[in-house]
Amino acid sequence: MNSTPFIPVSEPDIGELELRYVTEAVRSGWVSSIGPFVDRFEAQFARFCGVKHAIAVSNGTTALHVALLALGVGPGDEVIIPDLTFVATGNAVLYCGAKPVLADVSPDTWCIDPAAVERAITPRTKAVLPVHLYGHPADMDAILALARPRNIAVIEDAAEAHGAKYRGRMVGGIGDIGCFSFYGNKILTTGEGGMVTTNDDHLASRVRFLKDHAMDPHRRYFHPEVGYNYRMTNLQAALGCAQLERAEELLAKRRRVMDAYREALSGLDGVQLNPRAPWAEPVPWMVCLVQDRVPTNVLAARLREHGIDTRPFFVPMHELPAFRCSHRLADSASRMLATRGLNLPSAPRLVSSDVHRISGALSLPLRSEL
Repeated sequence: MNSTPFIPVSEPDIGELELRYVTEAVRSGWVSSIGPFVDRFEAQFARFCGVKHAIAVSNGTTALHVALLALGVGPGDEVIIPDLTFVATGNAVLYCGAKPVLADVSPDTWCIDPAAVERAITPRTKAVLPVHLYGHPADMDAILALARPRNIAVIEDAAEAHGAKYRGRMVGGIGDIGCFSFYGNKILTTGEGGMVTTNDDHLASRVRFLKDHAMDPHRRYFHPEVGYNYRMTNLQAALGCAQLERAEELLAKRRRVMDAYREALSGLDGVQLNPRAPWAEPVPWMVCLVQDRVPTNVLAARLREHGIDTRPFFVPMHELPAFRCSHRLADSASRMLATRGLNLPSAPRLVSSDVHRISGALSLPLRSEL
């Protein structure tokens, strides 16, 4: 039996501050969606992103759904999304009764290609939903230049990009509205949870209204339209406050891990790690490796034999049954990246010896294919 410690692909960094705040929330009795930590987390996250409003919700998918609803997206509308993303991006569009239109990603950033967005625009396009994939910002200026003259809304899916910057600006405050996830493997976590960010007072008001059963703010238990229970609990927000207070520490740990991988794998030709455009300050949510020497499933299996966990890139949306008929991108950058990409262990607790162990296990099969 292999006695080498197992290295998971991701795990949260939870410390004493998180324990203290969650304990405080439990002892206060405010364990549901009303409580001081919810307001505090929203205010702190708004400052973190440099926006006027941050509205806490139950997860990243509900953040996307309620953001689309607040913008009036519905049946007959089209929303352009990247072909390479987690399925929640497309599902949220379907929840609204709208049609997801797939656009290829750029091989330079792995994010939605503005040229592909331009080709996908029709008179029915209501919104563009760029994803800051694996922590790298999308080219927002180019997307906004296409959207603004046509009165097309721009929704940032920043679920994987807490703290990333585009031309010096924090993601989540560049488009009309931004959406974040705080799932357990994210840079900042509340276990489950999400946030909607915006500088638009009307959109913020609509999100707050819709996420709380669409209850009339002036008449309790009167609901003038269909609403949703998308609220975050005070317990989750307590965890989020602690994580946010430690954001710089957590990001610094992840950057050290990313730098260690770049150094350890620098001698391997034909291996690409996370991209970085000159105008971007990405965050290393996941350490991503792209190569074409060894089939990804074979490489993952060999690493597993060494006690090292991995995960594949997202399956392109055009290959999923719910989206397959809407668009085909068989020879796309999305498909190339998905076929060749592998997420390596990325937890902030990793130390240099862990990275060297992982890199050593990688080097053997990759060098054997030279």
